[in-house]
Amino acid sequence: MAEPAGGGACSLPREIREQLAELELELSEGDITQKGYEKKRAKLLAPYIPQTHGVDPALQKEPRNQTPAPAATSAPSSSKYHRARSGGARDERYRSDIHTEAVQAALAKHKEQKMALPMPTKRRSTFVQSPADACTPPENFSVPPDVTATTSSSSSSARPATIDLPPSGIVKGTHKGSNRSSLMDTADGVPVSSRVSTKIQQLLNTLKRPKRPPLKEFFVDDFEEIVEVPQPDPNQPKPEGRQMTPVKGEPLGVVCNWPPALEAALQRWGTTQAKCPCLTALDVTGKPVYTLTYGKLWSRSLKLAYTLLNKLGTKNEPVLKPGDRVALVYPNNDPVMFMVAFYGCLLAEVIPVPIEVPLTRKDAGGQQIGFLLGSCGITLALTTEVCLKGLPKTQNGEIVQFKGWPRLKWVVTDSKYLSKSPKDWQPNISTAGTEPAYIEYKTSKEGSVMGVTVSRIAMLSHCQALSQACNYSEGETIVNVLDFKKDAGLWHGMLTNVMNKLHTLSVPYSVMKTCPLSWVQRVHTHKAKVALVKCRDLHWAMMAHRDQRDVSLSSLRMLIVTDGANPWSVSSCDAFLSLFQSHGLKPEAICPCATSPEAMTAAIRRPGVPGAPLPGRAILSMNGLSYGVIRVNTEDKNSALTVQDVGHVMPGGMMCIVKPDGSPQLCKTDEIGEICVSSKTGGMMYYGLAGVTKNTFEVIPVNSAGSPVGDLPFVRSGLLGFVGPGSLVFVVGKMDGLLTVSGRRHNADDIVATGLAVESIKTVYRGRIAVFSVSVFYDERIVVVAEQRPDASEEDSFQWMSRVLQAIDSIHQVGVYCLALVPANTLPKTPLGGIHISQTKQHFLEGSLHPCNILMCPHTCVTNLPKPRQKQPGVGPASVMVGNLVAGKRIAQAAGRDLGQIEDNDLVRKHQFLTEVLQWRAQATPDHMLFLLLNAKGTPVCTATCLQLHKRAERIASVLYDKGHLNAGDNVVLLYPPGIELIAAFYGCLYAGCIPVTVRPPHAQNLTATLPTVRMIVDVSKAACILTTQTLMRLLKSREAAAAVDVKTWPTIIDTDDLPRKRLPQLYKPPTPEMLAYLDFSVSTTGMLTGVKMSHAAVNALCRAIKLQCELYSSRQIAICLDPYCGLGFTLWCLCSVYSGHQSILIPPMELESNLFLWLSTVSQYKIRDTFCSYSVMELCTKGLGNQVEMLKARGINLSCVRTCVVVAEERPRISLTQSFSKLFKDIGLSSRAVSTTFGSRVNVAICLQGTSGPDPTTVYVDLKSLRHDRVRLVERGAPQSLLLSESGKILPGVKVIIVNPETKGPVGDSHLGEIWVNSPHTASGYYTIYDNESLQADHFNTRLSFGDAAQTLWARTGYLGFVRRTELTAASGDRHDALYVVGALDETLELRGLRYHPIDIETSVSRTHRSIAECAVFTWTNLLVVVVELCGCEQEALDLVPLVTNVVLEEHYLIVGVVVVVDPGVIPINSRGEKQRMHLRDSFLADQLDPIYVAYNM
Repeated sequence: MAEPAGGGACSLPREIREQLAELELELSEGDITQKGYEKKRAKLLAPYIPQTHGVDPALQKEPRNQTPAPAATSAPSSSKYHRARSGGARDERYRSDIHTEAVQAALAKHKEQKMALPMPTKRRSTFVQSPADACTPPENFSVPPDVTATTSSSSSSARPATIDLPPSGIVKGTHKGSNRSSLMDTADGVPVSSRVSTKIQQLLNTLKRPKRPPLKEFFVDDFEEIVEVPQPDPNQPKPEGRQMTPVKGEPLGVVCNWPPALEAALQRWGTTQAKCPCLTALDVTGKPVYTLTYGKLWSRSLKLAYTLLNKLGTKNEPVLKPGDRVALVYPNNDPVMFMVAFYGCLLAEVIPVPIEVPLTRKDAGGQQIGFLLGSCGITLALTTEVCLKGLPKTQNGEIVQFKGWPRLKWVVTDSKYLSKSPKDWQPNISTAGTEPAYIEYKTSKEGSVMGVTVSRIAMLSHCQALSQACNYSEGETIVNVLDFKKDAGLWHGMLTNVMNKLHTLSVPYSVMKTCPLSWVQRVHTHKAKVALVKCRDLHWAMMAHRDQRDVSLSSLRMLIVTDGANPWSVSSCDAFLSLFQSHGLKPEAICPCATSPEAMTAAIRRPGVPGAPLPGRAILSMNGLSYGVIRVNTEDKNSALTVQDVGHVMPGGMMCIVKPDGSPQLCKTDEIGEICVSSKTGGMMYYGLAGVTKNTFEVIPVNSAGSPVGDLPFVRSGLLGFVGPGSLVFVVGKMDGLLTVSGRRHNADDIVATGLAVESIKTVYRGRIAVFSVSVFYDERIVVVAEQRPDASEEDSFQWMSRVLQAIDSIHQVGVYCLALVPANTLPKTPLGGIHISQTKQHFLEGSLHPCNILMCPHTCVTNLPKPRQKQPGVGPASVMVGNLVAGKRIAQAAGRDLGQIEDNDLVRKHQFLTEVLQWRAQATPDHMLFLLLNAKGTPVCTATCLQLHKRAERIASVLYDKGHLNAGDNVVLLYPPGIELIAAFYGCLYAGCIPVTVRPPHAQNLTATLPTVRMIVDVSKAACILTTQTLMRLLKSREAAAAVDVKTWPTIIDTDDLPRKRLPQLYKPPTPEMLAYLDFSVSTTGMLTGVKMSHAAVNALCRAIKLQCELYSSRQIAICLDPYCGLGFTLWCLCSVYSGHQSILIPPMELESNLFLWLSTVSQYKIRDTFCSYSVMELCTKGLGNQVEMLKARGINLSCVRTCVVVAEERPRISLTQSFSKLFKDIGLSSRAVSTTFGSRVNVAICLQGTSGPDPTTVYVDLKSLRHDRVRLVERGAPQSLLLSESGKILPGVKVIIVNPETKGPVGDSHLGEIWVNSPHTASGYYTIYDNESLQADHFNTRLSFGDAAQTLWARTGYLGFVRRTELTAASGDRHDALYVVGALDETLELRGLRYHPIDIETSVSRTHRSIAECAVFTWTNLLVVVVELCGCEQEALDLVPLVTNVVLEEHYLIVGVVVVVDPGVIPINSRGEKQRMHLRDSFLADQLDPIYVAYNM
């Protein structure tokens, strides 16, 4: 602050002083930024400040956090004021010097153990509001890595979604040292200088010092994970006093002239004292604009009552009858119209329900208000003409239908529209009874709105009690700054004033915003005796007081502070008194009171006698309070709470303190509990809610034995407190602000205060902090949300946030789960400008809060996780004999039909080699069509009969001899788009005795990403030659290709577009069926490039098994929409038709991108019974055609011909996708039984395939918790934590599977999860690698069980976990059918906390949490769980995902997420089979190549 303003503020002209005060207010309200404030202020003061050495006046600010210059002492009050207010501290109620000191001390303690916390990483565009220089964390001055360069670490970035990418040089069985020189082996191939890893290191360092209590000894319980229940601290304070006895207030005096009902008082003053002023309203500037006299109030209320009852409907059908409810919709600056409407309703005996004016269709909490109106049966709303004009309208001028509101009829109550009542009409004024007088709305902690119904007798008695307690006398003037529609503003300013013929001056909130001192000026001008304020108003008056030297508050006998029950009000009251005592304010005039909608006024401090000693304060230990016990704070002044009393119980009332939860048991004298009040002056019920009413309004306290104390019902006030010495009442918090964490109670207001005591001015707005708790993982967790100033830098915010966490931790001994900063002015507001807490909480839980900064600390807060599991020693052969398998009734194994027993009179059987079969078919059925290739339009572009294929293959074989000079056994890479050319080249290689290797061609638009994979397979397979098309040949030698790989060292490239008409003298015949037929290369989801060797015998057996399972023969047609490069896709595309003779209609999957209808219309047009596709094809159709089923019908597409639709995959069946596909296309005839999946792996490409006969695929629900322990427990549908699994098709003929413990290699029972091992004649014969790694070979392809009957069989390990279940169905053999369920790849599983997790389960949970999550992938890094989510919404939603992801993984999987990474759509790499490549993602993340939108490191 500029100095002269402190020293010589009085010398400034008055209008400048007013403008300055207004600026201060704007800043504190958040209407302008700190920067804007300083700029405007400097401009205002420029003419009055002497320039010092040409320095810009705006720069002559007092340096922050330093002692002010000595000159400041000349005007102590104002300069001290300046310092206190430097942050626009609108909420003085939370300021307490003791507290600020405490927080500073706590932070100093933390500073000693300084800890570098990793700052979140943000993309520049995510800074909604920060200046550019404050954007990137300091370590990020380097240029982002060039993702197009082909260094070994970054070749994996910038790729489209469906590409197979092995990380550079990781080949199964490859020697570790080869081709990885640029990567560091220690960090799993992460470049050393990665920024991400330094941050993760920081995170690990912070987590190494756990705050959690040490774990007890481990338990072993495979089924129920027991959540750690916080054990009570043996040293915690316990209440020791005796049981309290209810405290009585003084008797309610009987005053002879008290009216029998409030309406009678109005009638009396309106007819006998008509000229007396009743209510004065102010205009926007704070000047009195209209005074309503008692006569006017009476006559206008009478007119309104008459109109309501007689003029709204017809005589026979009135719209309103006595007892009906009516909404009162009046703005806060029109008390006069409201008062007339309120009393008009009372006189008409209809029940007014005052509510706020709705501003938009979707106000915060508006829907709940609508619910209240509906439940009260309200159809009529009274309002003013001006207000009605201001309501939001539709295009044709009608008032919009507010969300959740019933249909209302709006009635304008301005005088000119009312009918004068006839002379003989009189309202019915009876003696007050228990009939309802009015309904006051209140919002509960959860955000629901309830109507507290107040009876006429309660309204009257409450006015009497207030009159007696406040000692009101006729004709006094009171100033009311509160909302006159509810609570103390209504009780004193509208009801008690009529009872006592007082004169109320109503100061609306809008005036307070422009002229904060207006209420003090009104007290001064009108010599008011009483003022009704909140701490906020005291604070605002102190801010503006510099302009007013001459106000006097000596007339005030009572300054009623209505939120004096807030524990932090004491400092506001003290500060206000010290400032205004010199203006005549008497210390004994400050009267805090405690109120709530249910109990109305519970206690109020009576106006004191001048000179009498002021009541004492209670200095309580916060630690004691958290256990609900009153202890005077002695040990640590840092965690003390000073509270002032709120006076005595109301006249005629009685008070007791009961335990806040459970049965209403009376508390002990040194225990905190909920204040309950019994008197005639409280509410009578929540309108229409009988159950909740009973628990709140009809409470009979019980003693420790549980027997009722007396028969007088009490009302729960919702206030927490105790009765101190001298029957003084102390309030320490509200039930609504109660946060119960691990059995300890904390108060939201206390936490706000601690947060504010951390020097916050640069970062957040003081009045805009919300604290609430959310329930996550069996406990409440504290969330703090604040509005960030637009000019706060990232570092400042992060600094402030980490200090707030430390301060709350030190002072309250409780961890904050989440601290979020949102942009200024975005939190939902209540009508009078506060924060709408329940709405904020709802936004947080829905993910619509849009924070700009967030810190999650689950590691410190969540101390109730189950203990990590320790693995049990393995099962040895001895234990089987003893019966370790008892848990499973039988050994988990299953088999397909026995090949030997199947009668198969097929002529094909006599041929051992596929080449012989093709030659035989070319002779026997030369013109039989085998293949039909379709283009995007669905027209056949190429066909092949048996003879054509044979001839084409012969020509290719001769080219290999002539141009390639190849020898039998050389490897040849086939690089073709999906089509018949590929098939011909394959058989050409076999005719020439070469070994074909099919490879997906590189993507012309994305050579840098796709070509290295091709190059690698060419190198690894030691190919002697490449067969391809002319177009691809040019691409391989192009300049673009040269940028990605070394194009000079390709082997011989032969294009097969124009072949000479030449044939081989003789075709090659392998000497034995064990000879190699082809190599099958594929990239696994973990990024491993693996080539497996397929022998002629295996090829023959594979084709035969598929033929038998699917009943394929030459008159059949099948449609294939798959990639033909590896696995079962290759087998179906290239091999099966030649073996079985059926016709294959080939649909290249990429054609679907330009014509989504292609696959389904082909199936329909050719009446296909069996079709094969991949998950990506099914997903394209589901997403793209899901809403076009009618159009499919119109095109005549019908799928009723389909018997089997098989998804070819090597993973757990994606049941949600297959089910939604079935449901979507049910309308065009697709049978619900048609869709099934296959299961294959690298060692055996086809283990299961549904086929035509045999039972339908079965599904089971298994318990996820048991699965983590490698156990299988079946549960009912809808059971919590259940997972739906589907059988992966039927096991093929000749295939046996057994489930094995991967560690001990022993067979397991059928209630265990284990690795699937397979034995079959078509298992691959081994890996094809550069270095023949024999140990891996033997382990994966020829391995034996460690014990058991099947120990002699040679098995191949699939690398997948699964289980076998015997079903009730009958297999083809007549036995009961054994179903095989695949759960996931063993390589992909995450071992965390001693349990086994499958990434897909965590990903499924995460994807459900928010509509903007397009895709998600998880992996671990040094025991931290990293979750990567793709955001398909706008970037401001990025930070919403962090808490949602953390919550769901904690709730459903009992895991704490370490890092949440939010990225753009398409960043998560997906291979051609539609599987996520998580290891690539992990490498890219650690190499800092993801360009994330946001990275959050959970503390």
